[in-house]
Amino acid sequence: MSGKRKDFLRDRINYKEVLNPRQLEAVTTLEGPVIVIAGAGSGKTRTLVYRVAKLVESGVPPENILLLTFTRKAAAEMLERAAGLADERCQNVSGGTFHSLAHRVLRSHTDLLGFDSSFTILDRQDMEEVIQAIVKEIHPDRGSIRFPKKSTLASIFSKAVNMELSIESLMREEYDQFLEHVEHVVTVADLYMEYKKKNQVMDYDDLLIFFGQLLSNNEDIRAELSMRYRYVMVDEYQDTNGIQAEIVKWLASDHRNIMVVGDDSQSIYSFRGANYRNMFDFPGLFPEVKIIKLEQNYRSTQPILTLTNAIMDQASERYTKCLFTERKGGEKPMVVDARTDPEQAMFISQSVEGYLNQGLSLNDMAVLFRAAHHSFELELELMRREIPFVKYGGFKFMESAHIKDLLAHLRITVNRNDSISWGRVLRLIGNIGQKKSQSIIDWMREGRSMPWQVDQWPGAGKKDAGLKSLAELMKNLSRENIRPEKAVELVNRYYDPILKENFDDFPKRQKDLEQMIPMAGRYKRLRAFLDDLVLEPPSSSADVTLGPIKDCLTLSTVHSAKGLEWSVVFIIWVMEGYFPSFKAYSNMAAIEEERRLMYVAATRAKDRLIICYPGQEDLPMWRLTDTGYRNGLSSFIRALPMEVMEQRSSISSAGMPILIQPGRRRGRFYERGSLARPAGLSGIRTKEEDKGFSDKQQSGLRLGDRVKHPAFGKGVVSRFMGDNKIEVLFRDVGRKLLHLEHTTLEKL
Repeated sequence: MSGKRKDFLRDRINYKEVLNPRQLEAVTTLEGPVIVIAGAGSGKTRTLVYRVAKLVESGVPPENILLLTFTRKAAAEMLERAAGLADERCQNVSGGTFHSLAHRVLRSHTDLLGFDSSFTILDRQDMEEVIQAIVKEIHPDRGSIRFPKKSTLASIFSKAVNMELSIESLMREEYDQFLEHVEHVVTVADLYMEYKKKNQVMDYDDLLIFFGQLLSNNEDIRAELSMRYRYVMVDEYQDTNGIQAEIVKWLASDHRNIMVVGDDSQSIYSFRGANYRNMFDFPGLFPEVKIIKLEQNYRSTQPILTLTNAIMDQASERYTKCLFTERKGGEKPMVVDARTDPEQAMFISQSVEGYLNQGLSLNDMAVLFRAAHHSFELELELMRREIPFVKYGGFKFMESAHIKDLLAHLRITVNRNDSISWGRVLRLIGNIGQKKSQSIIDWMREGRSMPWQVDQWPGAGKKDAGLKSLAELMKNLSRENIRPEKAVELVNRYYDPILKENFDDFPKRQKDLEQMIPMAGRYKRLRAFLDDLVLEPPSSSADVTLGPIKDCLTLSTVHSAKGLEWSVVFIIWVMEGYFPSFKAYSNMAAIEEERRLMYVAATRAKDRLIICYPGQEDLPMWRLTDTGYRNGLSSFIRALPMEVMEQRSSISSAGMPILIQPGRRRGRFYERGSLARPAGLSGIRTKEEDKGFSDKQQSGLRLGDRVKHPAFGKGVVSRFMGDNKIEVLFRDVGRKLLHLEHTTLEKL
């Protein structure tokens, strides 16, 4: 690039005009270690974007800059913004996640790890299936004693790795109820490691473990990466674990040009192994570090910030900071005792309608909660009022059986040693169970057979004709240079009869599978498509579609809402035993994380914050102890000065919510005969639902009716599927498809 071009770029951005003094200091400090303590809404993304632009303007080659974030989408958006500000070369900066960087490096050095370059990556459910198979093999009578479930074992193994603890130490600290089985658990862990090596698979944690080992044990690789990435930036540093902190140290060990950005007050992912202490330990790794605090908030009103500052004033350990804003005015956050869960749901729904009357859209509002099941009653009320919503948190899209079936067929085409995927694929075929599928897998491994030779298994009989169809599919999938979208189409075509046989709600699942085709079309190679689905999976079917969901109220767990903002935020079930969770009371560190979680929830609000709790409901902790306050309000809120909030009952003398007196709402959500359903959950009307109209007449049930099932408990009718089948949303077990002729439902 010519000097004239460089001068033009330097003059293009007037950093003093567009950044506040602390942001400017962070952007213009280019050499040496820097830690930026970025309070909620303080413009940390803006700071990172302008720093990328500043580095490129200063003559640093883009390929020598590394930006690590926790989603590749976030990195791509930052680099695109930087390119728009300064120079399109900013898009050539290396941006991605720790796991994607690790994956990229490991693919080039598999020979040092005892793996070959065709290794595949296990997702969490695959990991649990492997663990379950190992437990059954070494301890078939496990069900007769109190032994950890597969999900618990997976959590133990993952946490031990991420927290860099031995399994025994972790179990003594967090799983002492299983200590009598610690030797068996360690044995399962060892066999799990052997399985991964034998089958050429890695799990999510292995990517970081092996990457860290490569950096610490191989000076040449460390020097190569240090030369390639002369300037390193890390976003959301408070969410890193010990291994990631070590990786950061090694990457910057030579040049020490490292900037980490984070907020200790927003560290809420310890269940994934995140260590908020990394923020406090960073100056120890880099003693010459410069500490910069971003405290000016660009999101919320001052009354909201005053409350959130007060929440963190109670924290036992923190970087001292006080968020402030230049925004004028604003109302104090409201704390509302809604008395009961149904009244809380009614209050939220009526308040939403009131805000709609005032001109806000549903996209401007969100309801947040500590755990996914806390929104059950609210979902029912919203459906009754025909208010569309989308829910985030809880069950993940990629954990759905039909999606995992699709991906299993694709995975064995890139790694024929993936026995978990082989087992899943084979057991979909009639007449093939666990024992027979394992025999086929063993035969293929011993003879090093190719996937399209599966029908040549010597034990195949007349009832195993399905193997021929599978072999034909594998032959088509194994064609050289097959496009990922074509591969998905072929599997969908093969899988469709199986889908219809196994799932009553197959029309909805068909649409999910169809949405995977355009997603696969964004990739040139099948392996890259499969790797990305594990490295950064979509959390819902809505994430797979090409466009954003329009005009829906957001319901979300606080964990899923981090990084987002809305004009109006409701936080529900803010009471002892729920938020904070009663499970946290035995551990002070867990209580402190619950406090940070409350802070994250409250700082999502721009203009109005309503904290709600059903004060007359039973509290989980009161069933166990007689201590505590009887009104139920969360201790995090009770401890705040009275002047930072207003406390009200949800019911006025007129019997209406005191916050808003909504008029009768008319419009597309309320027109007679229309039903607005949860977006991304059941937002598409099918022919089966049209056929279901006669079912409504025969059963005497209507959408929104409360019912009781002898096994599943209380729920609400959420959809008519046709063929005398209905979908019911149950409080305790979620959504279930029921056949009206073979079930007993009591209308409440």
